[in-house]
Amino acid sequence: VQLQASGGGLVQAGGSLRLTCAVSGVSGINIMAWYRQAPGKLRELVASIARTGATNYGEFVKGRFACSRDNAENTMYLQMSSLKPEDTAVYYCRAIPDWGTTYWGQGTQVTVSS
Repeated sequence: VQLQASGGGLVQAGGSLRLTCAVSGVSGINIMAWYRQAPGKLRELVASIARTGATNYGEFVKGRFACSRDNAENTMYLQMSSLKPEDTAVYYCRAIPDWGTTYWGQGTQVTVSS
């Protein structure tokens, strides 16, 4: 099983980035999610999306991010807009199949300059 996160980079405050998480080696993914971890802080939920398309966001998102997925391609996206310096973190994707085992990707760095 492999989760490949991509799309991170350096962007100025107010800019946008689109993250992609491609899952291979497993099917029947129920929940997919994005987490982030900044230096010295705990990992926190950014967004999650169920197979049905139902989404859930961290309170800090406040309408700036949109999470989507392509079930046929086992791929999840995170469109981030109005980025702030405090959004700087390593962003990880997570996949939870129907039987409950959880898989994590390796993370992609997002850096927002002021």
